[in-house]
Amino acid sequence: QLALKVVPAWASYYLDYASLKNSPSVLSQNDEKDSSSDAFRSSFLEQCSKVNARYQQQHEDACSKLAVLEKKWAPGMPEPELQNWKAELTSLITQLEILSDFAQTNIMASRRILEKADAVLGQGTAQELWPEVSKLSFASLAGDELPLHKARAVWRRCTAVPVSQGTLVDAEPKSRAQRVVQPIPTLTELDIESFPVGKISRVWIALAEDGMGLPIRVPVMIARGALQGPIVGITAALHGNELNGIPLIHRLFKDLDTQTLHGTLVAVPVANSPGYLLSQRGYSDGSDLNRMMPGKPDASGPQVYAYNLIQRIVRHFEYLIDLHTASRGRINSLYVRANLRDPRTARMARLQNPQIIVHNTSPGGSLRGAAMNLGIPAITVEIGDPSTFNETYVKNALIGVTNILSQMTMLPDQETPSDYEPVVCSRSYWIFAKSGGILTVYPELATWVRAGDLIATVKNVFGDVEEEYYAPQDGVIVGKHVDPVCQTGNRILHLGVADGELQAIVDDGHM
Repeated sequence: QLALKVVPAWASYYLDYASLKNSPSVLSQNDEKDSSSDAFRSSFLEQCSKVNARYQQQHEDACSKLAVLEKKWAPGMPEPELQNWKAELTSLITQLEILSDFAQTNIMASRRILEKADAVLGQGTAQELWPEVSKLSFASLAGDELPLHKARAVWRRCTAVPVSQGTLVDAEPKSRAQRVVQPIPTLTELDIESFPVGKISRVWIALAEDGMGLPIRVPVMIARGALQGPIVGITAALHGNELNGIPLIHRLFKDLDTQTLHGTLVAVPVANSPGYLLSQRGYSDGSDLNRMMPGKPDASGPQVYAYNLIQRIVRHFEYLIDLHTASRGRINSLYVRANLRDPRTARMARLQNPQIIVHNTSPGGSLRGAAMNLGIPAITVEIGDPSTFNETYVKNALIGVTNILSQMTMLPDQETPSDYEPVVCSRSYWIFAKSGGILTVYPELATWVRAGDLIATVKNVFGDVEEEYYAPQDGVIVGKHVDPVCQTGNRILHLGVADGELQAIVDDGHM
């Protein structure tokens, strides 16, 4: 999967992923453990320095070009000069986007390499080396985001077309960007058979009404393939600020060929419209819809909304992929929660190619649990962080979703094998803060800790350590808290445990 993101012209500047990932296993055959660790450390840091040199050279070059282009632009430039200027700025923005991808890909590669080193050479390798990597320019994503944002701002500022008074009302459309999109119908039920075969349709499905008596709707995209096959549903943003599933759905549908699609793909890009509009996790009253399922037809507002989401949309699915992210103040690895005792959902989980799979039979009131109770195999995919688009996680999760569709023979594509085995956890749980203060959580996502390792500290506002937290057992870091402001009862770290038999009922209490 990492190889898919390599820019061919820059191939020699990336980390030598395969070599470095295999290096710990080869070196571990040496009886001298210390010399093995030293050899790996030297090789790894040398590769990181290579990446950093390329990054810095490209970054400085881009910043210089941007400064020149800013000075070159002037209002009323002759048209030929303006077109050349636009072409140069477009090329620069492309260069900066490639640079951002280059940095993110190498960050992910270095983390995976250190995970392997931890597993083979012993705990502590990642904890020792990652701080050194994080000092390098390429590992600070803010560095490349700033000139990229600035370049886009220059483009918007310098290419904006002035709008004269009155042109926004009753004006003839002058460009494709100004044309009004055809109205999208609002329905009260998803009748899949009513949509045309071989086409992608868009509708709103009304699930409730607001105080004005207007429908509270969710957007639904329906791709009916020209060939027979299953009905797969994808939901996103059931928690209104968990957004990474939205661009995943957009990209998936953009590349769909309904003439070769077997079956029907239904997507709900925003399943919690009120929460989405408020940029919050819960429904408009703060209720967690993922603890309300399957809802009730005659109850509170969020319960009715949940009931109609199930009855009007979800019950028509034959499979469900529910896309989430971490909650506010936390970050997640790319991981899947699924009932691994069910061979259907276990297969879906592995095809998703996540970093971690957690065996979880779904908490009460969850959408996944409600779907399973209807006989619909369902998994939850956690894709990175809230209130933002994590480009790398979205790309990797999309590969996993297309793997699932390919395995069901809905798509003609071959499955994309992972270049690593996911960590399979028989259970997981959260560690909570006993006291309030300023929280620091040390382990990186998807790395291993051993029982007794220091995982977090809480200091008071004067800088004195009040509490230290240690790993209660060996495990892998599934997610963690990153907001330094910590109150009693805040979550600290989500620990995955790979220690035995899959239990019939497992609930990590995930919220």
